[in-house]
Amino acid sequence: MEVKGILKDQKSEIKDIINRKNIVKRDAQTHFKNIFQSKLVKITTGIRRSGKSIFTYIILKNESFGYVNFDDDRLIDVKSDDIFSALLEIHGNKLKVLFFDEIQNLDNWELFINRLNRLGYNIFITGSNSKLLSKELATHLTGRHISMEIFPFSFAEYLKAIKFDEDLETARGTSLAKHELENYLLNGGFPEIVVEKENPKIYLRELYRKIVERDIILRYNIAYKKTFKEISLSMLSNPGRLISYNKIKRQFKLGSDHTVKNYLSYLEESYLILPLNKFSYKPREIESSEKKIYAIDTGMANHAGIKSTKDNGPLLENIIAIELFRRKSFNQNMEIYYWKDYQQREVDFVVKEGLKVKQLMQATYISNREQIKPREIRGLLEASKELKCNNLIIITWDCEGEERIDGKKIKFIPLWKWLLS
Repeated sequence: MEVKGILKDQKSEIKDIINRKNIVKRDAQTHFKNIFQSKLVKITTGIRRSGKSIFTYIILKNESFGYVNFDDDRLIDVKSDDIFSALLEIHGNKLKVLFFDEIQNLDNWELFINRLNRLGYNIFITGSNSKLLSKELATHLTGRHISMEIFPFSFAEYLKAIKFDEDLETARGTSLAKHELENYLLNGGFPEIVVEKENPKIYLRELYRKIVERDIILRYNIAYKKTFKEISLSMLSNPGRLISYNKIKRQFKLGSDHTVKNYLSYLEESYLILPLNKFSYKPREIESSEKKIYAIDTGMANHAGIKSTKDNGPLLENIIAIELFRRKSFNQNMEIYYWKDYQQREVDFVVKEGLKVKQLMQATYISNREQIKPREIRGLLEASKELKCNNLIIITWDCEGEERIDGKKIKFIPLWKWLLS
């Protein structure tokens, strides 16, 4: 089929998908509501199947635009100039807006986008590889692009998707919200699972396999395929785990820390994992210290990973991490860390804005105050002194209240309430 026919098919397909689906308004739509008017290149990134294409389509739904989906094997060997010529044939002089899906699959795409940007086209692109896109955009489009990150559904978006309309001020409403949070904890927030009711185990295992084999192993020509897959599965299966390059090198018998660093960067770039650095005022210490690793989605950790325990504590912590990374994507001044001192006292999350630590947070899967371990309280109090922060929170499954300990006020907040705040 000629290029023109392929592009017509693609535009028809995405329209059909939009018309068939129950479209859920995303949190990012509020943050980027006036983005169409910007003359900068608009780039939406995120893990595969998180809803990037639909999010971008909704922004453009009342506009005339040219559309190309580069995640199509029929376009693998087609040159960018031939694609642009086909778009002009289809749309003529009225072509002013361009939407390129999964742009990283086009060779030298950044030069192509840069040229079209100089010609004055209003350009929207999506991609499933954060570092590849940001690195190349930084080189060729310095200061001339806006980035938006799309995650699987937040809990608030999940409730919208299932049309949850209970009153959360009532006992019935909070009980039903917690019931849905259990489902969210187990199956995660990928739109096709929540809205289209795809089987989570089958869908997430296949999605994970495709990302690992196609987006990483094939793209980066990884030699030690079996070892890479083992490392990837290990990272996904242990939310909140502390890792170091040297530990992984020894565990998987790799030749160098550099190889491990590359492997983890590929997982991060493809959005499978979210690494969290240890808090420090010294950049070198941040870089050299152990990292905490979280999965992009608890459903993927449950169904594509290896679950070795029924303990929901790590999953609760993982959901908080995802939500913090989501909020960070809307706030350029926000930074997230964990904290640990030489006595091994630890705080799960440190939220920093600018030069100031704004919040210290512990995560624990408990339902009453008596279940909170003393070490979690001690960690908060010590970090509060060291980092000069008095906004102390423990996020729980079902414990709420406030308490003064050693002159410091600690708030206990149920997970569902914090996620919806």
